[in-house]
Amino acid sequence: MKQRADQADHGTLRVPVLIVGGSLVGLSTSLFLGRLGVRHLLVERHAGTSIHPRGRGNNVRTMELFRVAGVEQGIRRAAATLADNHGILQTPTLVGDAGEWLFKEIDPGGGLARFSPSGWCLCSQNDLEPVLLDQAARLCGELRFNTEMMSFDSDPTGVTAVVKSRETGEHTTVRADYLVAADGPRSPVREQLGIGRSGPGDLFHNVSVTFRSRALADVVGERRFIVCYLTNPDADGALLPVDNRENWVFHAPWHPEHGETLEEFTDERCIEHIRRAVGVADLDVEITGRAPWHAAQRVAERYRSGRVFLAGDSAHEMSPTGAFGSNTGIQDAHNLAWKLAAVLGRWAGEGLLDSYDAERRPVAEATSARAAVRSAEHSHPGFTPPPGAGGGPQRGILNVALGYRYPQGAVVGADPAAAVVPENLDLSGEPGSRAPHLWVRREEERVSTLDLYERTPVLLSDAGDPSGWHRAAVRLAQRIPVPLTSYRVGTGTGADLVTDGDADWAQAHGVTRGGAVLVRPDGFVAWRSAGPVADAETVLHEVLAKALARD
Repeated sequence: MKQRADQADHGTLRVPVLIVGGSLVGLSTSLFLGRLGVRHLLVERHAGTSIHPRGRGNNVRTMELFRVAGVEQGIRRAAATLADNHGILQTPTLVGDAGEWLFKEIDPGGGLARFSPSGWCLCSQNDLEPVLLDQAARLCGELRFNTEMMSFDSDPTGVTAVVKSRETGEHTTVRADYLVAADGPRSPVREQLGIGRSGPGDLFHNVSVTFRSRALADVVGERRFIVCYLTNPDADGALLPVDNRENWVFHAPWHPEHGETLEEFTDERCIEHIRRAVGVADLDVEITGRAPWHAAQRVAERYRSGRVFLAGDSAHEMSPTGAFGSNTGIQDAHNLAWKLAAVLGRWAGEGLLDSYDAERRPVAEATSARAAVRSAEHSHPGFTPPPGAGGGPQRGILNVALGYRYPQGAVVGADPAAAVVPENLDLSGEPGSRAPHLWVRREEERVSTLDLYERTPVLLSDAGDPSGWHRAAVRLAQRIPVPLTSYRVGTGTGADLVTDGDADWAQAHGVTRGGAVLVRPDGFVAWRSAGPVADAETVLHEVLAKALARD
């Protein structure tokens, strides 16, 4: 049964966390907090989830997070219609076989399986959000749609907000320990806090046009693309399938900076534009909707102001090419959720929450720059990159999606000068990087090591336990209020996790069999010891104190 926020005297609703915004990032925050048992209230001004197909690319790291949160299979079911769409096509016309594939497969040869138990998933926001909502509503959060926050005040001990039901007009005062603002690029919360943003600003503007066309599927044929960039200089745009049959989306360039208004995008103009872009003069086109959107590159100057945190588009905007913005926002939510849970659960110090900005803001800065380069490479409609931008085809997208790291933050032993996004994908257990994926057996169940990381810090050591790491972890968990979990990895009767085949867990994590690896609840390596130490319990105690800001 869903738990509701506590109703205190004087009409004030008391809750540990208030989430403002119920789109992808807000719903993800609710899901992740709910999984960790953190009561919260989410308010969203719209009456329901998104109805427009957009934001469809969910990268492998996002799908790993949804896997651990128990919603990956539900998302894949919701995305089944486009499961066979993989490539990106760039062509002046869809008639004939002109043009080239920027790439034809997301994961050619299935090489991604070496790094992850998950994979990319093409699921539009209007299909994804209901899955998140359904699961989040089953947990310990109260989700109120058609409700907007009217005002808030922050003080050293919490946030007091007033929310209003847009249906009944009823006002409710909410007292929360923390507020998470997932309220979009024009975030009223960020504006009230006076948090500035850096970056180039607006990049380009498009109008997203939904339409029906039965004949277009015959023109497309067997080309199962994620998106097709149509480059006719008189009618450029981006075509996206919704069901590969008769429902489609077309992104047309829009130039409000030249005085062009949204009202000028009449049905007649959109129909003619789509026909010229596709290359079929009499194509059947029925316009079903249109929505403007704006691409920008901006990052907030800070992600935290006292008891208030920014997440998703309120914290960063980036070019939509590659869907980096939505994925970065979902990963913001996951990073923040476990830290809030740890602080509210009193097993981490308040200073841990400062690491949210230290870790996630540099990731947004690096990722937004890569997204802009990718838009230049793909010749996104309406985007005129500055001189020198773009260049040759961009490489190493997986290292942006999966290989980013935290040189500073809630980590011990990371190189503070290391690149946030390395040139090459390196998941070898370095502190600050996403922990390696290995298949192991836990009792009779085959799981990925990534499945172990969600609720507690996890210590991995060798099944032979030559250094006493496991014993030290068990003793330490009994005397300090940190929910530390310890696994012995390897083969034989002493192993809690039995590795598949000839996999060497220690080598994969960059340690010897006398070493140990401490992994955070979000799956990032907090610290590792390459080999044995004289006093494992003391060392582990000191590491946990530093990583979790425990004074």
